[in-house]
Amino acid sequence: MPSYINTLLFTVYPYVALAIMIIGSILRYDREPYSWRSGSSQLLRRKQLVWGSVMFHVGILFLLLGHTVGLLTPHSVYEHFLAAESKQLLAIVAGSIAGIICFIGLCMLMHRRFFDPRIRVTSTFADNAILVILWVQLTLGLITVPYSLQHEDAGVMLALSEWAQRILTLQIDGTAALVAAQAWPYQAHILLGLTIFLIFPFSRLVHMLSVPVRYFWRPGYQVVRERNRRGTSRLPAE
Repeated sequence: MPSYINTLLFTVYPYVALAIMIIGSILRYDREPYSWRSGSSQLLRRKQLVWGSVMFHVGILFLLLGHTVGLLTPHSVYEHFLAAESKQLLAIVAGSIAGIICFIGLCMLMHRRFFDPRIRVTSTFADNAILVILWVQLTLGLITVPYSLQHEDAGVMLALSEWAQRILTLQIDGTAALVAAQAWPYQAHILLGLTIFLIFPFSRLVHMLSVPVRYFWRPGYQVVRERNRRGTSRLPAE
């Protein structure tokens, strides 16, 4: 591709996607707080949801953590006790296992949503689209595994890590070239990942930001209202 297209896709687009994700999420939480949910359909078909959801969430959380740590940790931090080749092999093995688990879980969720008439009727276009996009993204991620095995020197991993770190630290000189030199599955995987950031505020994915952290320090008591004979409710006496 021409250099200006590479610059647009791998230098400009990341900042556009991240800006829309951050600003859009803030605006949605402020203006449409009641839409900030995952829209569970558990009541319609529970068993397949449990298996698929558990496998998908375990796999995707591991992948997100692995991508974040792997891409944003400078090589100088771990090179004294972990060689780049060893880190790449660890990432391939662990990422493949997590990716397969996540893929199986996602396929179960897609089958449930697309082939159950009741769930299909209650699903929106955004619900279906995000599942398809995640499925394609997982497929692309698994396709990169054979390509990575062909680069035993971990050169691709180091190049992509440097790209992500330069984007994060606003050192944009030469960032596009780091990705443009890689095989098409890496480029497609990165572009679709950025697109997921872009559509994040407009989908059910926003529930990822609603981790119930307050659960750990919430009060241990419950406020129970009891109804008297007149039909009105009152708080129990202290």
